[in-house]
Amino acid sequence: MSSPIRPPHLGIQLHVDLDRDLRPHRSAKIEAHLRVDVTATGAAAELPAVELAVIIALDVAETHRAAVRRALPAALRALPDGISFAVLGSGGPEPARCYPLGGAEWAVADQNHRRRAAFAAGAVPLHRDGPRPAGYAAWAAKARALLAARPLSVRHLLLITDGSSAPGETRLQEELDACAGQFTCDVLAVGADWSPDPLLALAERLHGTAEFVDDGLSSAITGAIRRLRRVHAPQLPIEVTVRPAVRQVSLNEKAPRPHRLGGLRRRGRPHLWSFPTYQWEPGSRDYLLTLVADADADPLETDLQFAMVSVGDVHVPVTARWHHPERPPPHGPAGSGTLRGLKTTTLMRDALRKGLIAVRHDQGDAAERHLGQAARLAARLGTQWVLDEIDEVAVIEDAVAGRVRLRPAVDTDTLAPMLLRAGSRPGGTLTDIAGALPGPRCGHCDTPAGSEARYCIKCGEKLL
Repeated sequence: MSSPIRPPHLGIQLHVDLDRDLRPHRSAKIEAHLRVDVTATGAAAELPAVELAVIIALDVAETHRAAVRRALPAALRALPDGISFAVLGSGGPEPARCYPLGGAEWAVADQNHRRRAAFAAGAVPLHRDGPRPAGYAAWAAKARALLAARPLSVRHLLLITDGSSAPGETRLQEELDACAGQFTCDVLAVGADWSPDPLLALAERLHGTAEFVDDGLSSAITGAIRRLRRVHAPQLPIEVTVRPAVRQVSLNEKAPRPHRLGGLRRRGRPHLWSFPTYQWEPGSRDYLLTLVADADADPLETDLQFAMVSVGDVHVPVTARWHHPERPPPHGPAGSGTLRGLKTTTLMRDALRKGLIAVRHDQGDAAERHLGQAARLAARLGTQWVLDEIDEVAVIEDAVAGRVRLRPAVDTDTLAPMLLRAGSRPGGTLTDIAGALPGPRCGHCDTPAGSEARYCIKCGEKLL
């Protein structure tokens, strides 16, 4: 599980940006852009390889053996000394160990093991016409069992898939729930017969990435392991403590890996939520924090603290004020620019993904509508890569106006990789905390209070 303690060799800065001037109602939404800046202070540039355990899993069919034989031996020869590794193949109903051979479950890389593993990679078992592993859940379960016996700082599954085991997919979500917090996962997709949704689910739930590899599989494997060595804090939660008036909360990572985060309750602290995060390396991360608050009993025109965000021993408050509904909104709320940009980027990615899905299902009108919205937002933000993606499937007649026209022929094999690049699956629900333990009521004005409140938020009197 994640630890709330900040590693001593990391410097952490928190920044919160939000529109602080809100209109009160029963379920008012408060959105804040949270940026976490991490620097390494006095730490080595790379994590020692002896602190890493990596499983390379090959969920591919026999038809891709040539690509595997080209890529895997070179990647194994490039493993750093001291890293714990295992290679799994897919020749039967369950994932099979390809290396190390014999009774050992793990190898520790040195010159001898690298040479033997590269030789064994030429005969790695792959899918044939016979029984296949029952979907991605089987790979995750095998990794969970292996990594449980390797209690190192960074434990990681690198899944290389062409989707050939997916037709038997079962219980993926159940298995991902069991794996969450145990290890992380990157997915490298090859070929053209895989669906993006389960790959995004794996990467999102296990805090990794999912990407399409058209060529250069060996360098993609080596690059993924190199990224792991830049990790300075394998696990570090973002904690959000909310005031009793806040009824729902969610936290979504927007960069560098767009995905939703799952919140965990802290026992005995009904208003404290912990959002586990993984693979912290020097750099910045951006999050969208969303709160839904009941403003019925709150004072107007008064600064209120709705939440406290904590990473390790660094804390930052989330404060705003309710304004009179009948008065005009204040001009130029301080610090709302980056929040607007973050929300616009989210809308752009969502529109791009919806447009690509509509193309895949031959829904021309919907595709042009969503892709047009994505083009308009990309033009506003100056996001060229989105315009380049749209250009693959549609002619952009006027990006600023959001006018696009689908091309008469679209290579459907390009759509799945584009969906991976678009980011995580859209949507996600807020965590409802309305069921928190009831608190006292003020003996002077009868205003309800949260279970941890000590003074009335309306009249200021001490609660009995």
